[in-house]
Amino acid sequence: MNEGADALSVDPYLFAKWILFEDENLLVLNKPGWLVCHPSKNGPWSSLVGAAKEYIGVDSLHLVSRLDRETSGVVMIAKHKKSASFWQKGVEARMVGRIYLAIVRGEIRQETKVKTFLGNATDSKVFVKQAIAKESRKSKIALTRFLPVKFADEHTLCLVQTETGRKHQIRVHAQHIGHSIVGDKLYGEDEAFYLSFCEGGWNNKWYDTLGMNRQALHGLLMNHKNEDQEFIAPLPKDMMEFLNKRLGWDKYEIKDLVVKFLNKLGCTVSLEQLSNTSNE
Repeated sequence: MNEGADALSVDPYLFAKWILFEDENLLVLNKPGWLVCHPSKNGPWSSLVGAAKEYIGVDSLHLVSRLDRETSGVVMIAKHKKSASFWQKGVEARMVGRIYLAIVRGEIRQETKVKTFLGNATDSKVFVKQAIAKESRKSKIALTRFLPVKFADEHTLCLVQTETGRKHQIRVHAQHIGHSIVGDKLYGEDEAFYLSFCEGGWNNKWYDTLGMNRQALHGLLMNHKNEDQEFIAPLPKDMMEFLNKRLGWDKYEIKDLVVKFLNKLGCTVSLEQLSNTSNE
């Protein structure tokens, strides 16, 4: 991972290893937690979509799902408009399901559902920051479900289901219930970390406070209720290392617990699918 304010360019060799699925309609990737999705001013290899265009050799692709720069996991790119329309309509109709994996501070001991309105954080210096808001023409309803997989040592590993797809939804809701995501510079203890990072990049002195150099949030799974397609991104190495080295949790126990919880939710996931691949 790049330690500066700007992400490194994508290595074409590594890009091929991020591919979870590809056919004539879709390209599904396991995005690393240091890369933006949308094309940037720093050239085609500085974003996931730009790299995908270069890799396939096309001028146009359609981003069906996106993740924040510091969130890793499943990202779907459609190769043509028909495929994009099918999946985007599925997202709008809530026929496309997403499950995330998150490490949060504090112990969530039971399933927790959060339903609020979200809007711009008017009291923040960060333009993109969101906040809990009153119902209005500008605010949007957001629904998030936190399912604890393991809680101990003042931390919780949880699966997160989103019934809506609002900007920063999981991170805002985690902060709202008093369980901010480990490593979150914007919705953690102090947004000053985010502002400092934007100005000068990562500072190793922040590890003691933040725990990780990116937010511990991973897009684990994406599926369509009317299609026999389920895309799974292996557990990210950096999150597993935090659980193992910082908290002393057994990585094999973690994988087994995640599989069992996903199977209870009706997902067909195996231990092999959760094994780490190179997306760092």
